[in-house]
Amino acid sequence: GKGHVSTYYIDGRDASGLHATNENLTYVRCKSENGIITLEFTRLLKPSCPQGERPECRNIIDPTTPLKVIWAMGSKWSEDHLSDKNMHYATSSRPVRVMLLRGSAEAEQDLRPVLGVHGFMMFLAWGILLPGGVLATRYMKHLKGDGWYRIHVYLQYSGLSIVLLGFLFALAELRGLYVSSLHVKFGLTAIILACAQPVNAYFRPKRPENGEVAPPNRILWEYGHAVVGRGTILVGMVALLTGMNHLGERYGDDVKGLTWALVVWFLVGGLIVLYLEYHEKKRRTVPSSERGHWVLGNDDEDDSADLLSPTRTLAQKEAQMAGRMEVQLEPIR
Repeated sequence: GKGHVSTYYIDGRDASGLHATNENLTYVRCKSENGIITLEFTRLLKPSCPQGERPECRNIIDPTTPLKVIWAMGSKWSEDHLSDKNMHYATSSRPVRVMLLRGSAEAEQDLRPVLGVHGFMMFLAWGILLPGGVLATRYMKHLKGDGWYRIHVYLQYSGLSIVLLGFLFALAELRGLYVSSLHVKFGLTAIILACAQPVNAYFRPKRPENGEVAPPNRILWEYGHAVVGRGTILVGMVALLTGMNHLGERYGDDVKGLTWALVVWFLVGGLIVLYLEYHEKKRRTVPSSERGHWVLGNDDEDDSADLLSPTRTLAQKEAQMAGRMEVQLEPIR
């Protein structure tokens, strides 16, 4: 018989959910050779009609995203509208993903282990290690010594190493980098910003000695380093959320449960930050003479004085200096 190619959109599992559309198909050809049926046609990736006008106007194909194709074969062809008499007797067992840019096709598989490892590594870095390093610089400076700095450096470098490894795993598994999806754009932005932070820290201006006024370039650096660091964490978290959405689009899995779990994790982290911020503000409002951690001979400036949190004003410093007494001893003649 003579082959035909028609277009439909489906919103159900029976014939009543099959609706004919009027898409612009060109170079249409059907052939059957050696038991292989081939349907060939050409269509625009983006229909020329405005979206919302007709169902086919919303049928936009992204060439950088794998196109899922399913097939079914009925017992006979009908020139009229398809009905229950045309129900298929053979169907595809699973979708076939067609890579338009590569010109290849492969049967859809379950989530690849390497990509699963990629997701876990990114969650470990952007959800635990890197935010922990930022929290250490914000809420551990009041502790004596440089413990907060060591924790910050170890967590940041560990997180950055895991991010780079996870990125290489995904790059090798997907055999290329296509900056098209929202997940890839946010992910690359976060990686670039994260890699820039160690370089930024290497060129930081010299820290002023106790009692010296911080130079403008040091204050500017601290503001820039902190703002870029916190912004990088936010971009990384968005990359995690868009990655869950990308996972659902790519493999057709229901990832709503995992997405909500990730959102709850971020909300819990936000509550922890609010709790720590409240206690930090409360601690800084207590006069240094009442903090109870004064050590004999320790009359240096408080380690918690952060250039990014100017809670110690000039008046407070003058009041502290006024509280000090100088006693001059003269020999008795």
